[in-house]
Parts: sequence; C-alpha cells; structure tokens
Amino acid sequence: MHSGSNFHSARQKRAGSRKMLLSGKICIWNDERGFGFIAPDGGSDKVFVHISAFRPTGRRPEIGETVRYGLGHGKDGRPRATRANWVAESARRRDVVRTGGRSIIASWFRLAVVAAALAVAGIYALRNFEEYRKRQSLAMTPASATMAREIDASRHALKARCDGRTMCSQMTSCEEATWFINHCPGTKMDGNKDGVPCEQQWCN
Repeated sequence: MHSGSNFHSARQKRAGSRKMLLSGKICIWNDERGFGFIAPDGGSDKVFVHISAFRPTGRRPEIGETVRYGLGHGKDGRPRATRANWVAESARRRDVVRTGGRSIIASWFRLAVVAAALAVAGIYALRNFEEYRKRQSLAMTPASATMAREIDASRHALKARCDGRTMCSQMTSCEEATWFINHCPGTKMDGNKDGVPCEQQWCN
C-alpha cells in the first residue's frame, strides 16, 4: 500500500509540474541545431529546450530572452522545457486582444455618433425646407392676388372706356379711334380692315 501511495504521489507531482509554467532566460542557443538551454529564475540547473517546444511562429529564440515554459522529461529522463513561449510576446498578445476589444467598441461608438449626427442634420434640413416652402407659398399668394386685382381693374377700365361709341364722328382723335377698334367690340371705323380707323376724319 505504501508503494502505491508513493506511485500516485509521484504521478501527481509530474502532472502538477506539467501544468505549472516556470520562468527563465535563454542562456545557450544553437540555432543551426535548433536547441539550447534555459537558466531558470530560481538559479537551479539549466533546462534543455528544443525549438519544437515553441509555437511554430517562425521566430527563433535569442540568448537573453525571457521565456515561460513547462517542465517535462526527455527519453533519457533528463528535464527538458515544454510549451515554451516568450514572455514579451505573451504580454503583447494580451495587449492586442485588449486593445482590439477597445478598438471595436470605440469604432461602434464612433459609428453610432456619426449616425445620430446625420439623423439630426437630416431632420433639421427637412424642417428648414418645409419652412422655406411655407414662406415661398405665403410670399407668392399676395403677389398672385395683387396681379389678379390689377387684371380685373384693367378689364373694368377697358369696359368703362368702351362706352358704346362705334362711329368716327363720335371720336375726338386718331389715337382714340385706334384704341376703340383694338379694344371695343362692334366698331365701324375701319371699313377697309387695314388697321387704320377714320382715315378721312382723324387718321389721314
């Protein structure tokens, strides 16, 4: 029973060590062979790390960079780094996520503000247009009424001048006779229909 407990305890320790991420710096790196060593922050023995432990981003580790890593064991039983990533890159990814979220919110907010401004401008323009039409309508109505009154007055004046005279003997001048044949019905002052009335009396 005691050996079984030790076995389970060892498994739990290994599982815990796989989940826990440690921190250290790349102290040795052979880029041609794709491996190196990490110096843990606690000052313990260097830990072997292979390029395959990093995410496949195309970036290569550099000496002096701070990394976080899980602790596993190779086929020879020696400790080696797993799930390695650059601390600066992880922080940058978090910043990008946070900044991206804020950017999306800010973009939607700006869009809402612009839409509200356009709506207000449209309502304002529509009201101004309606007021302009009302003013134009009011401005045109008196003018139309005045014009109608002037036309009626002219007609009344013409009717007043057309007093029933139709003969040249009833005229007092060529101008009067000309006005009568052009404006009054039933005149008998232009026998040859040449537009010149009373050619013998007034318009000779």
